[in-house]
Amino acid sequence: MEEVTERVANLALNDIHKKNRIQVSNTKKPLFFYVNLAKRYMQQHEEVELSALGMAIATVVTVAEILKNNGLAVEKRILTSTVDMRDEARGWPIQKAKVEIILVKSGQFDELMAAAAEEREVAPEVEDQS
Repeated sequence: MEEVTERVANLALNDIHKKNRIQVSNTKKPLFFYVNLAKRYMQQHEEVELSALGMAIATVVTVAEILKNNGLAVEKRILTSTVDMRDEARGWPIQKAKVEIILVKSGQFDELMAAAAEEREVAPEVEDQS
Protein backbone atom coordinates (compact mmCIF):
# COMPACT_ATOMS: atom_id res chain seq x y z
CA MET A 1 0.00 0.00 0.00
CA GLU A 2 2.86 2.37 0.82
CA GLU A 3 4.31 1.82 -2.68
CA VAL A 4 0.99 2.78 -4.28
CA THR A 5 0.80 5.96 -2.19
CA GLU A 6 4.33 6.90 -3.25
CA ARG A 7 3.52 6.34 -6.93
CA VAL A 8 0.42 8.53 -6.67
CA ALA A 9 2.44 11.28 -5.00
CA ASN A 10 5.09 11.09 -7.75
CA LEU A 11 2.38 11.12 -10.41
CA ALA A 12 0.91 14.30 -8.93
CA LEU A 13 4.35 15.97 -8.98
CA ASN A 14 4.86 15.01 -12.62
CA ASP A 15 1.44 16.44 -13.55
CA ILE A 16 2.40 19.81 -12.03
CA HIS A 17 5.52 19.96 -14.18
CA LYS A 18 3.63 19.07 -17.35
CA LYS A 19 1.29 22.04 -16.93
CA ASN A 20 4.18 24.46 -17.08
CA ARG A 21 6.43 22.64 -19.59
CA ILE A 22 7.19 24.13 -22.98
CA GLN A 23 8.63 21.71 -25.52
CA VAL A 24 10.64 23.88 -27.86
CA SER A 25 11.10 23.13 -31.56
CA ASN A 26 13.46 25.03 -33.82
CA THR A 27 11.23 24.61 -36.87
CA LYS A 28 7.63 25.16 -35.79
CA LYS A 29 7.43 28.56 -34.08
CA PRO A 30 9.50 31.76 -34.03
CA LEU A 31 11.84 32.40 -31.11
CA PHE A 32 9.76 35.12 -29.47
CA PHE A 33 6.67 32.90 -29.49
CA TYR A 34 8.50 30.78 -26.90
CA VAL A 35 9.76 33.83 -24.97
CA ASN A 36 6.22 35.23 -24.67
CA LEU A 37 4.75 31.82 -23.84
CA ALA A 38 7.32 31.35 -21.06
CA LYS A 39 6.39 34.77 -19.62
CA ARG A 40 2.73 33.75 -19.58
CA TYR A 41 3.53 30.42 -17.93
CA MET A 42 5.60 32.14 -15.24
CA GLN A 43 2.70 34.50 -14.50
CA GLN A 44 0.45 31.48 -13.95
CA HIS A 45 2.80 28.95 -12.33
CA GLU A 46 5.76 30.89 -10.80
CA GLU A 47 8.15 28.71 -12.81
CA VAL A 48 8.48 27.24 -16.29
CA GLU A 49 10.28 24.19 -17.67
CA LEU A 50 11.80 24.65 -21.12
CA SER A 51 12.57 21.35 -22.83
CA ALA A 52 14.26 20.56 -26.16
CA LEU A 53 15.82 17.72 -28.14
CA GLY A 54 18.73 17.80 -30.58
CA MET A 55 19.00 20.88 -32.76
CA ALA A 56 16.29 22.72 -30.78
CA ILE A 57 18.61 22.93 -27.75
CA ALA A 58 20.16 26.16 -29.09
CA THR A 59 16.68 27.68 -29.28
CA VAL A 60 15.78 26.73 -25.71
CA VAL A 61 19.07 28.13 -24.39
CA THR A 62 18.46 31.39 -26.28
CA VAL A 63 14.93 31.69 -24.84
CA ALA A 64 16.26 31.13 -21.31
CA GLU A 65 19.04 33.70 -21.81
CA ILE A 66 16.61 36.34 -23.13
CA LEU A 67 14.40 35.89 -20.06
CA LYS A 68 17.39 36.00 -17.70
CA ASN A 69 19.07 38.99 -19.38
CA ASN A 70 15.83 40.98 -19.27
CA GLY A 71 15.61 40.37 -15.52
CA LEU A 72 12.44 38.28 -15.76
CA ALA A 73 13.74 34.87 -14.70
CA VAL A 74 16.33 33.11 -12.59
CA GLU A 75 17.77 29.72 -13.42
CA LYS A 76 16.64 27.04 -10.98
CA ARG A 77 18.00 23.87 -12.59
CA ILE A 78 19.44 22.56 -15.84
CA LEU A 79 19.16 18.88 -16.67
CA THR A 80 20.86 17.15 -19.59
CA SER A 81 20.38 13.61 -20.86
CA THR A 82 20.16 11.49 -23.97
CA VAL A 83 16.99 9.93 -25.30
CA ASP A 84 16.81 6.74 -27.35
CA MET A 85 14.77 7.22 -30.52
CA ARG A 86 14.32 5.69 -33.97
CA ASP A 87 15.57 7.42 -37.10
CA GLU A 88 12.32 8.03 -39.04
CA ALA A 89 13.92 7.58 -42.46
CA ARG A 90 16.01 4.46 -41.80
CA GLY A 91 14.40 3.00 -38.69
CA TRP A 92 17.76 2.79 -36.92
CA PRO A 93 18.02 3.44 -33.21
CA ILE A 94 19.65 6.79 -32.47
CA GLN A 95 20.37 8.88 -29.39
CA LYS A 96 19.38 12.52 -29.18
CA ALA A 97 20.61 15.06 -26.67
CA LYS A 98 17.94 16.50 -24.39
CA VAL A 99 18.02 19.57 -22.17
CA GLU A 100 15.52 20.81 -19.61
CA ILE A 101 15.93 24.29 -18.15
CA ILE A 102 13.75 25.24 -15.20
CA LEU A 103 13.34 28.98 -14.65
CA VAL A 104 11.58 30.77 -11.80
CA LYS A 105 10.21 34.29 -11.70
CA SER A 106 12.75 36.90 -10.67
CA GLY A 107 12.00 39.31 -7.83
CA GLN A 108 11.33 42.07 -10.38
CA PHE A 109 9.15 39.92 -12.70
CA ASP A 110 5.78 41.42 -11.74
CA GLU A 111 6.92 45.05 -11.89
CA LEU A 112 8.75 44.51 -15.22
CA MET A 113 5.65 42.88 -16.73
CA ALA A 114 3.45 45.72 -15.40
CA ALA A 115 5.81 48.31 -16.91
CA ALA A 116 5.75 46.51 -20.28
CA ALA A 117 1.94 46.37 -20.22
CA GLU A 118 1.82 50.09 -19.41
CA GLU A 119 4.15 50.85 -22.34
CA ARG A 120 1.85 48.91 -24.67
CA GLU A 121 -1.13 50.96 -23.48
CA VAL A 122 0.68 54.28 -23.96
CA ALA A 123 2.13 53.45 -27.39
CA PRO A 124 -1.22 53.41 -29.29
CA GLU A 125 -2.18 56.75 -27.67
CA VAL A 126 1.06 58.35 -28.90
CA GLU A 127 0.48 56.99 -32.43
CA ASP A 128 -3.10 58.32 -32.44
CA GLN A 129 -1.88 61.83 -31.53
CA SER A 130 0.63 61.93 -34.42
